[in-house]
Amino acid sequence: MNKRQKIPFNKPFIVGKELSHIRRAVTRYAHLAGAGPYTRACHAWLEKHLRCRKAFLTTSGTAALEMAVVLFGLGPGDEVIMPSFTFVSTANACVLRGAVPVFVDIRKDSLNMDETLLEKAITPRTRAIVPVHYAGYPCAMGPIMAVARKHGLRVIEDAAQGLSSSHRGRFLGTIGHAGCISFHETKNIISGEGGALILNEPAMIEKAEIIWEKGTDRSKFLRGETDKYTWVDVGSSYLPGELIAAFLYGQFQHAAKIIHKRRAIHKRYVRALSPLAREGRIELRDTDATDQSNGHMFYILTRSLEERTALIAFLKRRGIHAVFHYVPLHSSPAGLKYARVSGSMRVTDEISRRLLRLPMYYEMTPADVEAVAGAVRAFYERA
Repeated sequence: MNKRQKIPFNKPFIVGKELSHIRRAVTRYAHLAGAGPYTRACHAWLEKHLRCRKAFLTTSGTAALEMAVVLFGLGPGDEVIMPSFTFVSTANACVLRGAVPVFVDIRKDSLNMDETLLEKAITPRTRAIVPVHYAGYPCAMGPIMAVARKHGLRVIEDAAQGLSSSHRGRFLGTIGHAGCISFHETKNIISGEGGALILNEPAMIEKAEIIWEKGTDRSKFLRGETDKYTWVDVGSSYLPGELIAAFLYGQFQHAAKIIHKRRAIHKRYVRALSPLAREGRIELRDTDATDQSNGHMFYILTRSLEERTALIAFLKRRGIHAVFHYVPLHSSPAGLKYARVSGSMRVTDEISRRLLRLPMYYEMTPADVEAVAGAVRAFYERA
């Protein structure tokens, strides 16, 4: 890290007994491959916390998305509707199986998929919808699920940023037919790399277990339900090793504390920067009181690309690392090659030029937040 950098954009952290759990995985359980005691403990925590039928730990949020695509049999020529304002994994999971991402625009208020555009994007080839819960704020899942039911489509929630966020009493990732979560080091609850596939349909669980276990019925063998295991279907090595699960379980034990702290940091940013928003110099996201966010991210919208570029440079000179977010997938080389666009991408293009993410991590102090907010205010006070 640059020696002048005083406040990084993100910082991995230890909140409890993560390292003790790693030691125990080696010395007590003597199990480092996947699907061991800590994997089972993480599954149990997720299933209880999210009130879902089944959870599968994966090597990443990307792997969870890929598992979901395989699980629902998406393949060559199938179309999958999703926003363009998302990480590449959302689209890549489909492209890897030969499916075609179909991009729709986002809403300016939430930066989530504009659910009013879904009907126009549907063709006879459409098989699924992938809503992305940007910054841990929920998409309009009611209308999205209604469209899916009307047209017989699967809904795979990309809740990579959404663990512990809820929408009308249900946790993100548990509303659609499948949900995908990430524990990447930039997320609220972390394991370095890691993710989870969330399922609520009992009929899907056995097939998902086979996919998760490299296409074999090994899990049945381990439970004593068969005297041997063999290759029975398509699958891959999606399960993480026990060291990842052990670290993650240590974080799960303090999940409520972590989310509480993130929300407090977010609220402090809002209080500090609301005057600039009232003056029309920046825009802040309006929060809907009916939606419970997990405090994953804090972003502002500048008035132009040029202003954002200047603000990033200004903050950098003060030792603060702030970053823009996605380059829209519809304008990327791979997006132009493998996907298609439905309708205008006006909001997506505008937001991608103006959005700026400010530092946000568990160990941020009130003084750190004020230093960042003070620097942002100083930038605009120069004018």
